[in-house]
Amino acid sequence: MDHSDAILHRVMGLHPKIIDLSLDRMQRLLADLGDPQDRLPPVVHIAGTNGKGSTLAMIRAGLESQGRRVHAYTSPHLARFHERIRLAGTLIPEPDLADILTEIEKVNEGRPITFFELTTAAAFIAFARTSADYTLLEVGLGGRLDATNVIETPALTIITPVSIDHTQYLGDTLPQIAGEKAGILKRRVPAIIARQPDAALAVIEERARRLSAPLHIAGQDWHSAAERDGMVFQDQDGLLDLPLPNLPGPHQIDNSGTAIAALRALGFGADAALAAVTRADWPARMQRLRRGPLVAIAEAQGCELWLDGGHNAAGGQAIAATLAGLPQRPTHLICGMLNTKDVTGYLRPLGQVSQSLVAVSIPDEANTLPAEQTRDLASSVGLLASTAPDTASAVRRLAQDHPGARLLICGSLYLAGTVLRDNG
Repeated sequence: MDHSDAILHRVMGLHPKIIDLSLDRMQRLLADLGDPQDRLPPVVHIAGTNGKGSTLAMIRAGLESQGRRVHAYTSPHLARFHERIRLAGTLIPEPDLADILTEIEKVNEGRPITFFELTTAAAFIAFARTSADYTLLEVGLGGRLDATNVIETPALTIITPVSIDHTQYLGDTLPQIAGEKAGILKRRVPAIIARQPDAALAVIEERARRLSAPLHIAGQDWHSAAERDGMVFQDQDGLLDLPLPNLPGPHQIDNSGTAIAALRALGFGADAALAAVTRADWPARMQRLRRGPLVAIAEAQGCELWLDGGHNAAGGQAIAATLAGLPQRPTHLICGMLNTKDVTGYLRPLGQVSQSLVAVSIPDEANTLPAEQTRDLASSVGLLASTAPDTASAVRRLAQDHPGARLLICGSLYLAGTVLRDNG
């Protein structure tokens, strides 16, 4: 175990008994640390239900193609915590992370703090101490009361598509959830707004009006669409004819548009847009796995092995659309989910494009939905479903029973993380 992992494990004991979304703990801790959030390179702050990570990865690719040094903060991590904090293009080194976490632990003096608040503070300290041109900051949960929402004047804010998720914290209607996401909008700071349901857009527009925040809205101020074998982006500055995004799936056309609109707002042109759609790296988003022991099991029977971490109803729809656009092959799912998710909403669209599902429990995850419950819910939406004790057993059984098939491991970023760790 890395020294930083030991500190993070120890600090978990300070977690408040109930998560009350609040900025009080965060603001107190940051003040005690000298307010590092006020000394960051220009911040691009990204909220939304789906597409935050992909959009951030594309913006980073675009900026770095123009020689810019870019900090990035994302969550959750897949294989290793360090993935969350990228310093001027490279993952934070273990000694630096351990030193910063030790510093925060000492300043916090044993007071209640959440894991995300502590790690966000660590990112701010690291970013403030390392020279860069931009900071890309992904919201963890919601927006209004998220630990990242302490940047007084970002350079730009972005809201990716809003849909129903995390209802226990954010509300169970689109207007309520959109109101939480719109909490990142700041007075007179321009905002890029991805394609939204009308009910969500109305809330975002009203919040922006009160703050005099200029909006650049998908379908109104800019457009992105698939065209022939590529995609086009158009805004008031002209038309860009681009290849399809290297991140697969029709939803990535929309995410690419959001990223390009952001790059244009920051003053970058066609070269940055091209890099955004062709050079983005974002694991576990309809990722074709190419090596490792699980791939060896699958390929021995002529099977493809894919991985995706989407986990809500909109994520299920995006995966189903991606599968429908791939070369035709029978598709079988290996699925593990958290017990906080809308499992039937996620699985229903996947039932239209796959032949069967093998349910697994997520290893070492207290909030995993037991495999038997995932199986029963999959059966309820018409999928032929069974269980397996672990992912490797599921891959082996499906590969033997369905040689030449496409196998997709899906349902949770936590499951995807274990796959990437164990299959490395």
